[in-house]
Amino acid sequence: MANLNRVFLIGNLTRDPELRYVPSGTAVVSFGLAINTPIFRPNSDVKEDVCFVRIVVWGKQAESCKQYLTKGRLVFVEGRLIYRSWEQEGKTRSTLEVRADRVQFLGGARRDAPAPGAEPTDALSVEPVGEGSPEDEPPF
Repeated sequence: MANLNRVFLIGNLTRDPELRYVPSGTAVVSFGLAINTPIFRPNSDVKEDVCFVRIVVWGKQAESCKQYLTKGRLVFVEGRLIYRSWEQEGKTRSTLEVRADRVQFLGGARRDAPAPGAEPTDALSVEPVGEGSPEDEPPF
């Protein structure tokens, strides 16, 4: 039986990316993504269903996300679903998140971004970085 764990999302950042470094020195950034889906109903206004997803990016691409992305920015994310659990204050906590392999910046560039030619801002992607061990991951 074949398995597939692939996610493709386009949405807007719900907050500025939060950058951290694991003990090995690898960069990890997380941000929220809001994906709006219009719902059309007969004899009614169009309503939007919003899905909020947590995104985690590793390595050099994480540093680029921190540098160029801000709340509200439109992005395309390609990655896979990851389920994590940890102990906090005596309780077991868990989360389902997307570990991004590729993040493409869509829409216009940030107003305070570096001058053209400094670094590409339209699409940044890197080869997937070897994942740190689960104990290296911050529970954010």
